[in-house]
Amino acid sequence: MDADRLASLLIRIADALERLAPRPPATVDMTGADAFAWHAESLSLQPVETVNRVDLVLLKGIERQRDILLDNTRRFASGLPANNALLWGARGMGKSSLVKAVHAAVNAERSRALALIEIHREDTPSLPRLLSQLRVSKRRFLLFCDDLSFDGEDASYKSLKAVLEGGIEGRPENVVFYATSNRRHLMPRDMIDNERSTAINPGEAVEEKVSLSDRFGLWLGFHTCDQDTYFAIIEGYARRFKLKIDRAQLETDANEWSITRGARSGRVAWQFVQDLAGRLGKKLD
Repeated sequence: MDADRLASLLIRIADALERLAPRPPATVDMTGADAFAWHAESLSLQPVETVNRVDLVLLKGIERQRDILLDNTRRFASGLPANNALLWGARGMGKSSLVKAVHAAVNAERSRALALIEIHREDTPSLPRLLSQLRVSKRRFLLFCDDLSFDGEDASYKSLKAVLEGGIEGRPENVVFYATSNRRHLMPRDMIDNERSTAINPGEAVEEKVSLSDRFGLWLGFHTCDQDTYFAIIEGYARRFKLKIDRAQLETDANEWSITRGARSGRVAWQFVQDLAGRLGKKLD
């Protein structure tokens, strides 16, 4: 093969390899928005202009959890030490709503104090790549993962475990991690029981997985609400959105709605309010 043909072949090979190579992560202005979504496939952050959230004052029945998380977040925004937080417990009781509302409240007190970044559970193996981007920024970030849990042979929890506390680099000082889960130990009870029943040393068999939740300095539990709290949530929404309905009728309708759903929670209350607003011809602005 002569030199010209060889050079042409090498150029074609180089072009093919370049097309196959992953594109470098797109650069994003970290100060351009207060919220971002992490896309693991492209290793990029997508600005979110409007966050789907409710005001902090509308979250009823979780005052203690609200105060603890708000205080922790304020300290972090001020550059002081703060803990990672695990919000666990009953469905629909405002765990993810609280995280987003606290972020908004802190930024209302101090403009652009924190950027909220949402990462999906299945993308946790890409956490080290995300943190490498955040580490060099001067901004402070609240990293948020909703509905975090691990099943079966899922080993992606190891990436999260190293990020939270372990590893050589550890968690950057400008990042705090908040997660919500229906499980206190982030894994189903039958997995824990199965590991213990088949292991030579039951305690050590599950220690690695169970210890993941220990890396959250704050554990905030959320429990199903009673009827009074359920009514308080709905009445708060009714006042906020100026829904004109007699209080006795409001409670009667709300109670009937919860019975048909078989549950009382903040989520059920919001779904009732949406239905009520629609029947009253009122927009929820």
